[in-house]
Amino acid sequence: MKFAAILKQSLTDYPGQIAAVLFTRGCNLRCPFCHNPHLLIKPGRSETVTQLPDEDVIDFLHERRGFLDAVVISGGEPSLHSDLPLFLRKVKDLDYLIKLDTNGSNPVMLNEILREGLLDYVAMDIKAPLEYKSYQGACGKLGSEDFFNIRSSVQLLLQASIMVEFRTTVVPCLHQPEDIEAIARYIEGARLYTLQQFNPECTLEPGYGKVVPYSREEIQAVAEKCSKYVQKVKVLQV
Repeated sequence: MKFAAILKQSLTDYPGQIAAVLFTRGCNLRCPFCHNPHLLIKPGRSETVTQLPDEDVIDFLHERRGFLDAVVISGGEPSLHSDLPLFLRKVKDLDYLIKLDTNGSNPVMLNEILREGLLDYVAMDIKAPLEYKSYQGACGKLGSEDFFNIRSSVQLLLQASIMVEFRTTVVPCLHQPEDIEAIARYIEGARLYTLQQFNPECTLEPGYGKVVPYSREEIQAVAEKCSKYVQKVKVLQV
């Protein structure tokens, strides 16, 4: 397995832990508001693409034992890589906590690594209300099978025993307050639902750079409505 980049130390990506963040390349969605468009390019498409071998990553993590507590696998979409479970086993052998950031489009792999006890934390992005047309509009590219898989991952994670966070980037031109409340209703009972304020800088679709984010007060008002359905709502401001 090869990675596009590594953040050697983060105090925010795994709450309460000092973590390294690994970024995989390639994604099966094309969300116009994506803030990591450089990671959408699949390995092998360009000779200029940086690739960090997992052997180098494991060596780094071995050296940092005792200082780092956790490893976060982000992207892109990590579950597109068939050798992800093998890499997670290597990380677990080093006694790290592991968090996975995912769009939920691969419930088969997600179930496999959950059953094997390779994850301690999962953060799943929910792009829109879980209806096909709404989701397709928010993702830019979505087949019916991917949509079915995403819904399956939500149900899988609602039953998981580890820490699970659902999160939505709130984009004014895509989401009305009632849309976010509908998502919270769908994940009713979830432990944590995070609302991320849209950041117009460095988006996949250049036109989204002109979209004005909801204000702090508007996001907080939406969060209060969502709190009826989930145990905790967190707001992340840009």
